[in-house]
Formats: sequence, C-alpha cells, structure tokens
Amino acid sequence: MNVAVIYGGRSREREVSLKSGKGIAKALRTKGCNVKEIDFTSKDFISELNGIDVVYLALHGRYGEDGRIQGVLDILDIPYVGSGVLASALAMDKAKAKIIFKNAGIRVAKDKLVYKKDKSEIDIEKLTAEFEFPLVVKPNQEGSTIGLSIVKTKGELNKAIDDAFSYDDQILIEEFIAGKEVTVAVLETETEIKALPIIEIIPNKNQYYDYESKYAPGGSEHIIPARIDDKTTDLLKEWAIKAHQALGCETLSRVDFIIPNDNSLPVILEVNTLPGMTETSLYPDAARAIGLSYEDIVYKLIKITQNKYKNKQ
Repeated sequence: MNVAVIYGGRSREREVSLKSGKGIAKALRTKGCNVKEIDFTSKDFISELNGIDVVYLALHGRYGEDGRIQGVLDILDIPYVGSGVLASALAMDKAKAKIIFKNAGIRVAKDKLVYKKDKSEIDIEKLTAEFEFPLVVKPNQEGSTIGLSIVKTKGELNKAIDDAFSYDDQILIEEFIAGKEVTVAVLETETEIKALPIIEIIPNKNQYYDYESKYAPGGSEHIIPARIDDKTTDLLKEWAIKAHQALGCETLSRVDFIIPNDNSLPVILEVNTLPGMTETSLYPDAARAIGLSYEDIVYKLIKITQNKYKNKQ
C-alpha cells in the first residue's frame, strides 16, 4: 500500500503536526506500508501524490483541519483519513458547531460571537453585565487553545480581546465553567461507531489545559478510565457519538468536555476532526485502553479509510 502522510502545513499548529506526522509515518512503515512524507508547505504538493493509494492527514488547524485540503483530495479522487469538507469546516468554526450541538441536545456554554469589524462597538460594561468573571475569550477558528485567555477581571478584558483578534476576525466570549476536563475518542468503522474509554485530563504545568499543558513534556496527566460515575460515562459517550454524527464526521474524532464542579450536566467544548497522533497523544492513549497499540490504531485508520472508499465505488 502506498500511503502519503501529509503534515506540517502553515497553521500555528505546525510543530505539533510535524510530530504527529513523523510518528504516523514510522508506525505505517512498521506495518509494511510504502510511505511518502509530504510537508504541506509547497503548492507543488499535488504532483507528489502520483501513485498514492490513500492519504493520512496529520495536519492541524487552518488549511489542514478546516476542509480546504479535503476538498483538493476529493477533486483528485484520493481517499484520506478523517472527515470530509463540510464536517471539517463546521468543526473548525466553533460558533457554528455549537449551534449544531445545541440543536442535537448537547449542552454548550453560553457565548457571544464578536466580529473584528465591530470591535470598536464592543460595550465592555454590557459584556461584564452579561457574563460573570472569570470568562473565556478565544478565536473562533483556532485549535490547541491558541489565542485563548481566561479573563478574571474587567481590566484584563480588552487585552484578551485584542489577543484573540490577532489570530482571527471572529472571536468567542464564553462563560467559564470550572470543572474536570475529559475527552472521548470516537472510532467509526465500516460497520459501527463507538466511543473509546474516556480520558480525564489533569494539567501539571498550569492551572488550565493550555498549549503548554497539551504539548510540553510532563505537561499533563491522562487518567484512563476517567474517575467519573457510570451515568456520566454513558452520557458522555452518547453525546460524543451524537456530536460526531451531527457534524457529519467520519472515521475518527475526539470530543472534549467539561464536567462542571456543581454536578450539572457536562458541557461540550469542541470536536477535533484530526486529533493529535503522537505516541503520547490522547487518541492513541484511548486506543491502547482497548488493546490497540499506536501502530495498530494508525494502520487501522488507514484500512478503514481504504475499505470505505472501495465500498463507495
């Protein structure tokens, strides 16, 4: 099997993508695949896809996880791991995804979408009346908590808004929900869709699960299965699959939630359509919990993709 692993790219998550891609390529070679590694920085990357049977997209963020490269591969009629154009674009757009989640009966945090063109009209007094502190300010279409701020006082709000707008023309202002952060990996084969064991995430570096906690060595601890009751476990798995399906995701996703400290219903944070796939990433951790090694899950995703493509023809 000739597999192209596309990684790197031009998003702010390039370094994470490089790590995922290198690990995936190595894993597929151990499974006997002929692997071509493509750093997605050149406009000539299409010519490198000649003779490729299937693509593993190890890209994160803009141009990789937002549906753009998926559209190119659809036009070229080359199968690829992960969701299609629409699901990828919707998942990347947090505001639109939240509307879909809410309509599906999944609890979301209260929010306000603000456009950069309206920045001069933002009424800080009105905002602080609408939302209690702390609150969350983040770009609408970024991943890995890039540009996200936890704002504790009114004096910090303007800077947080400016920071978020430096990454995107749309930002979300959300209520902050204190609680336990968990994530649910979803695996969709040709015949079934299932949620893998839930992972509880404990940041070691900082108070919140930010960029450093996600990617720095020892930045966080992953507890599998999460220390939650059976009722909450069942609900989270049900909602993870429902979110995956509501967006139209395919093959894999990872759905992040907060379980509030006040024992109210969980709150969905986002759906990752191309979750990180380094050997210490969350999705491979969940796969190991059901007996699949890192190499096994990477190869399985390739085979699922190939089989789905054959069945469509």
